[in-house]
Amino acid sequence: MPQRRPQEFLPQKYKYIYSRCTDFQKYHLTNYSQIFIDISAEATLFLYICSQIAHFMANLLNYIIPLILFCGTPALIMWLCRRFPSLDKIGPIMLLYAVGMVVGNIGILPAEVTTLQEIIPNIAIPLAIPMMLFDCRFSRHEVGKQVKIVTSGFLAVCLAVIFGYMLFGRHISQGAEVGGIISGMYTGGTINAAALQAIFQISSENYILINSYDIIISFLYFVFLFSIGIRLFRKAYRASGCKATAALLNECEAVENVQSKREESLAARLFCRRGMAQLGRIVLLTLLIAGISAGVALLMPEGWFMVVFILLITTLGVASSFLKPVRKFDLSYDVGMYLIYIFSITIASMANFKNLDLATGVNQLAFMTFAVFVSLTIHAIVCRLMKVDADSMVISSVAFINSPPFVPMAAAAMNNKNALLTGLGAGIVGYAVGNHFGVLMTLLLSKL
Repeated sequence: MPQRRPQEFLPQKYKYIYSRCTDFQKYHLTNYSQIFIDISAEATLFLYICSQIAHFMANLLNYIIPLILFCGTPALIMWLCRRFPSLDKIGPIMLLYAVGMVVGNIGILPAEVTTLQEIIPNIAIPLAIPMMLFDCRFSRHEVGKQVKIVTSGFLAVCLAVIFGYMLFGRHISQGAEVGGIISGMYTGGTINAAALQAIFQISSENYILINSYDIIISFLYFVFLFSIGIRLFRKAYRASGCKATAALLNECEAVENVQSKREESLAARLFCRRGMAQLGRIVLLTLLIAGISAGVALLMPEGWFMVVFILLITTLGVASSFLKPVRKFDLSYDVGMYLIYIFSITIASMANFKNLDLATGVNQLAFMTFAVFVSLTIHAIVCRLMKVDADSMVISSVAFINSPPFVPMAAAAMNNKNALLTGLGAGIVGYAVGNHFGVLMTLLLSKL
């Protein structure tokens, strides 16, 4: 096989430089000039390779630096919360949301961060859900409570959207269709909104506004819940004589007293031979569950992938929690919660206030804000009448308004891991029924 000359590897612009060097051959060439030409060609090739490596490293840093920011900031926030009691009262999730919102809006993140913002949530949540479920203990009365919660949640969204449409929705383009989309989105999730947008053929401008406003409204919703909302609902339910909430509040207060000690010892328990061995078993079991769930979900129709995937990782996570070897895991919940912290700052960094067009979408923003907060109020009232505890009401509201991936974050904020299954169950029902509910709501609103 003939040996290829160096110039054959060069791109077109470098071949021109090489050809100019070889033009010297038309004149009196000596051995020295030939050596000079060969060296020039080799140097050109070397410089090209160096420039490509430098370009690759620069692009790589644009991924590595945001990844370090998203994965390392939660550890810093946890340390600060242990060090300063005032920050601990705010909680890691609220602080991470604030940091993410600031970082996402001051323009320091490279363009490549959008890829990480898509990948990290899709990895963190499927791994966090089974890990947090491994450490949960479940009882049989959950089924009856689940029926009450789902009934209350759909009723609350239905009434809130109807009233919101009568006040604001009539004044926006394709108001009935927008009402149907947010009905499906606030009982299921973004996948339901996307499916309904395809069904109704709503304009791309309207759909972009819906998604942009939803990010900001969801942030305000979380700020309310995680700052005063959870405490407010717990105290209101206990004051009105809800025995389940009174017992739950006492349990959560005890959990809060030991939470800082547990977090403080997490690093010591994790970075040792026993901790690393347990972490390996946790990760392997979690990857097995996620892999099986994804494999089965891929066999389903495209629109059912997320429903089946979340349902399977929840079911397998719950089933695994009854195994004796899994019950011995004392790190699974903490590791899963750290993934939720990573998820929180990543999601918050996606909120870009510069993309909001408040001037042309005031009524649409008011419609969606009304639907979220009024549905929360109605849901709280109906759940109280049905004697559902406060934490189950709150976490199911998060599942409906924000979809199941946000449920572990709410459970972490409430220090109530046993509410996790309640929220995931409500969210799965919302995923499954959200499209049908959205279509029915659109037909109803078009008659008003």
